[in-house]
Amino acid sequence: CATRHQHTSPCFRTAVLSVALAALFGCAPSGGPRDVRPVLATDPVSQDPDDPAVWVNPAEPARSLIVGTNKVPAPDGALVVFGLDGKTRQTIRGLDRPNNVDIEYGMFLPGGPIDIAVVTERLQRRLRVYRVTADGLTDISSGGGLPVFEGQPGESGAPMGIALYHRSRDESVFAIVGRKTGPREGYLWQYDLQNDGAGKIRAVKVREFGRFSGLTEIEAIAVDDALGYVYYADEGDGIHKYHADPDHPDAARELAWFGRDGFR
Repeated sequence: CATRHQHTSPCFRTAVLSVALAALFGCAPSGGPRDVRPVLATDPVSQDPDDPAVWVNPAEPARSLIVGTNKVPAPDGALVVFGLDGKTRQTIRGLDRPNNVDIEYGMFLPGGPIDIAVVTERLQRRLRVYRVTADGLTDISSGGGLPVFEGQPGESGAPMGIALYHRSRDESVFAIVGRKTGPREGYLWQYDLQNDGAGKIRAVKVREFGRFSGLTEIEAIAVDDALGYVYYADEGDGIHKYHADPDHPDAARELAWFGRDGFR
């Protein structure tokens, strides 16, 4: 039920972690869609849980964390952190309609590599960056937030989807950000996440890319760090594939367009 992020059924009242996906995908459905039922659920959040991301603790996997958003305006908007038992570990309140969140590992700062979570704060038109440890999240956003889609009017400047990309050749970390609406070309903007010189993270825009059908919106974005590809769902039209590296010689060329049939 998270396919379109339209929270109209009771399952969205609780953020759900399914640990049976391998079994699910091992059984090809016959005769149409199947219900997906959880074997474990997190504590409920107050209003609108959305877009969970999992931080895997490399030292103690049992202390890994689930990070999700309570996608409503401030003061109730929040990032909510759960343990693998589903119990709430931390709630970061006061975010202004946090939409999507993603996690990346090994970002280099002067003190050494850190893991980060980055969330789109839709009504403030910015990103918020948090350091992730087994003890929870700490805000390391330069200036209190990283502006995105600057100069874009209305909902074309309102960030929604996000995916992080770690480029192995130089350890750079990038945020690829989608928005509520946008043009037929250049719907996604990509930002280089950098040290601001004071131990915080700033964002420097490096490119605009991504074809859009104009049918609905682009929200869900995923990056394959190992192979260097980014995929995004053009809702109602299909899934698009590009190089994630903004400096790749073919960075502007669409590599694939698929997933156009068989979805409800």
